[in-house]
Parts: sequence; structure tokens; C-alpha cells
Amino acid sequence: MTLAGIYAITDSVLTPGELLLEAAAQALAGGVSVLQYRDKQSPPRQRLAQARALQTLCAVHQVPLLINDDVQLCLESGASGVHLGQSDLSIDRARALLGDQAIIGVTCHADLELARRAAQAGASYVAFGRFFPSRTKPAAPPAPLQILTEARRQLSIPIAAIGGIDAYNAGQVLRAGADLLAVINYLFAGPGTESRARQLNTIYRGHAAQ
Repeated sequence: MTLAGIYAITDSVLTPGELLLEAAAQALAGGVSVLQYRDKQSPPRQRLAQARALQTLCAVHQVPLLINDDVQLCLESGASGVHLGQSDLSIDRARALLGDQAIIGVTCHADLELARRAAQAGASYVAFGRFFPSRTKPAAPPAPLQILTEARRQLSIPIAAIGGIDAYNAGQVLRAGADLLAVINYLFAGPGTESRARQLNTIYRGHAAQ
């Protein structure tokens, strides 16, 4: 499976329970390539029900569903994989639990050494950011776009960029070396999720065709 394109990440504040599936459906209809379920607040039973519903929806669109942080929820929901932070379960342990085919992504902030270690440990992709002011994580330390260029030279796995990405800056992120544009706020903070996903996809396809 090629990991490239628009990587939509849900948010329990922007897409609360009753809005989650509709927002995700719009993102998928707009052509996102990956969907991540990110909810650190809801009760476990609700998270499992939502993850299973999202997995069913993603299967229809043949798009992988990733679970933020929670390997057990990934197993129980049948999702395609997980995204791990630096303080979460190790890649080796996650791989042992989820299997060789699982997608495992790792947050690397602005640290190429973390990315190299993740690649060596068997990560499916690495994620850098934030690159622009982010409403979701306003206190996250900034990352320079140049790190994407350096990572492209040094790594052979896909590279995701996150943090304040929208239709106005997506092109420069892609030109710097990103394979995946991870987007939360621009897609889910208001109406028009499908059209915004299509807009980002148009930018991505234009870049890929060059």
C-alpha cells in the first residue's frame, strides 16, 4: 500500500460523537488517502463503537483507518494500524501485537534522529511538525520545512507533515518533500469538509504530476 496524499485526522472537539461519522464520510468522499481516529477523551465503549463504525466506512472507500496511540483499540476495531507518539508503545511491541501488515506511523517532531530510529525499527511512515501555527496543538514546537527535504534524502519510507496545513501552504509542504499532508483543523473546523478535501487533493495531484 502506498502512503501518499491527504491524511485526515479527526478531533473529538471539532468532530464530537454525533458529527464524527458524517465528517469522516465527507472527508472520504473528498478523496483523502488515510483517516486517523484521534479521541483521547471519550469513554472506552464509545471509542470502540466509533472506531468500528469508522473502520466500516473506510473499508467501503478502501482507505486505511489508523488509531491514534491505542494499539488495543486498533486490534478490537479491525483498523489498519496506529499512529504512535514518542511516549507511546514501542514500534517493536506494536508490530508484534498488530502484525507485519499493520501500518505504524511515528511522531518525530523536528528530529531527524528520531525519524532514522523509527525507520530502522520498522515504522511504516514518520511524521514531522508542526510547520505552521496550529489550533489543535498551539504549544507544539515549530519545525522547519527544510527537515522534510533532509528526511527525503535520508529515508526511504513515506514522510508526513502536520501542523496548520491548508490549501494556501500545502504546495510548499509538498515541494519540501512531504508525501502525506496530515490535516485536522482545515478539514474539520467548519462546514465544507468534502470540498476542502477535494481542494487539497487537487493540489496534491498537481504536485504529483510534475
